[in-house]
Amino acid sequence: MSEQSEFQELQNLRQQIDNIDLQLLNLFNQRAKFAQQIGEVKEKYKSQATEKIVSYRPEREKQVLNALQQNNSGPLPNSAITLLFRELMSACLALERPLKIAFLGPNGTFSESAAIRHFGKSADFIPCRSIEAVFRSVENYQVDYAVVPIENSIEGAVGNSLDLLLSMPSEIQIIGEVFLRINHQLLVKNKQDFANANFAEIKKVYAHHQALAQCHNWLVENAPNALLIPQESNALAAQKVAENLDSNEKIAAIASLEAAERYNLQVLQNNIENNSQNTTRFIVLGKQQVPPAENGNDKTSLIMAAPNRIGSLHELLMPFAACGVSLTKLVSRPVANALWQYVFFVDIEGHKDGSDQRVKLVLAELQKRATFLKVLGSYPKSAF
Repeated sequence: MSEQSEFQELQNLRQQIDNIDLQLLNLFNQRAKFAQQIGEVKEKYKSQATEKIVSYRPEREKQVLNALQQNNSGPLPNSAITLLFRELMSACLALERPLKIAFLGPNGTFSESAAIRHFGKSADFIPCRSIEAVFRSVENYQVDYAVVPIENSIEGAVGNSLDLLLSMPSEIQIIGEVFLRINHQLLVKNKQDFANANFAEIKKVYAHHQALAQCHNWLVENAPNALLIPQESNALAAQKVAENLDSNEKIAAIASLEAAERYNLQVLQNNIENNSQNTTRFIVLGKQQVPPAENGNDKTSLIMAAPNRIGSLHELLMPFAACGVSLTKLVSRPVANALWQYVFFVDIEGHKDGSDQRVKLVLAELQKRATFLKVLGSYPKSAF
């Protein structure tokens, strides 16, 4: 093939891409206009509604994404389709009013990454100094929704989040979940300062104590001379390295790629975690009841307590098997103000208001047997 014919063929292909891009642009704006009209209809009939009208519908979003994935013929994978359309939906929602989303800050944490994954980049993300502050921001109407970590595949449950779920007002519900693969990066201000990536030169490593534990094997083998200094978060660790003015001090942080980008740091080594499957589950909190998903792929979370007598926990678990309801999580947690008293955090498959009555029957039976029962919410299940 001559250079001229190759150039012409490439030009033809690029012209076709340009034409498709213009079609996509028009279609995106058409979709945005319909989204605006939906907002106008909701506002028009707001005063007549028997319950609060919300702009964000997690079950509707899940339905749309599922339909797109089922109709996806490739070559783009479903993960790319989900990412593209979630950003599109986020941008369309922002035309009405950007959603305010609280997360455990500062900026650059994995909590922020989880919030962006769930709501798209067009939302307004509000960092909070503590998980307590995240919960309060939803309770006090400072934000629309919040994202908090609930459990890690290696470290287990996040106790603070569980305690706050126990005490939070009943109008706050779990409306969604996010699974985020946790990859830890070794970040420095200027990797040219480390000749041939000589990790032994590192004198200090800053990170959250969980990140230090999750990267322990790599640190022992590759940076044996480093002093490990725990921080409140990996993002604060990244910020500390970014603000260091002593170029002769060989220090590093363990944090995410998002933190590297936000604080203008460079990756000295990728993915230094002990376990490449390390995953954190986050929950999304809001003040709305989520209807059942059309495909029935829902989850319900609840807290229950058993009477203090022999066999009481067995009695509490019997209705799940009897009604054919699958438990996906059962975690015990001590009650803060009651010595040797425990509650159980439970996730089950199904929706409390679904057409399948099994979850409703289980909850009714638990109401009779448990000394305490609190339904935290029913919501669409998230894929890993």
